Amino acid sequence: MKKLMLMSLLCLFGLGQMSAQQAETEKKDVKEANIVFDKTTMDVGTFSADEPVVKTTFTFTNQGDAPLVIHQAIASCGCTVPTYPRMPVKPGEKGQIEVTYNGSGRNPGRFKKSITVRTNAQKPMVRLYITGVMEASAKDKE
Repeated sequence: MKKLMLMSLLCLFGLGQMSAQQAETEKKDVKEANIVFDKTTMDVGTFSADEPVVKTTFTFTNQGDAPLVIHQAIASCGCTVPTYPRMPVKPGEKGQIEVTYNGSGRNPGRFKKSITVRTNAQKPMVRLYITGVMEASAKDKE
């Protein structure tokens, strides 16, 4: 009776291992996109409130083996507007997300804004940051 139970357990364990290996093999066959950014934080430097609009560009590469689709790019506030490619980015190709910061009506000083990018990649969410310093306008300094 003990031998029968032991043999049954060994058979179940063996079947479990085989199905785990099969699942791992199937997972390797699945093609996925992989978004890799050159930089995830961009410093736009120091600029005056007299010219409060600055732009920067984040460059990325699809290092996966399937087309990369950016579903959305959402900024942390309305003063920051991201623009991203609407068409799929093929494996090995590069793409860009352009971000415009408008400091009009904002207090001068250091800022840090985030952009959340949602994709179909292995890591489906990436957070990008823009930083900078907006100085008071020449009129306010007088």
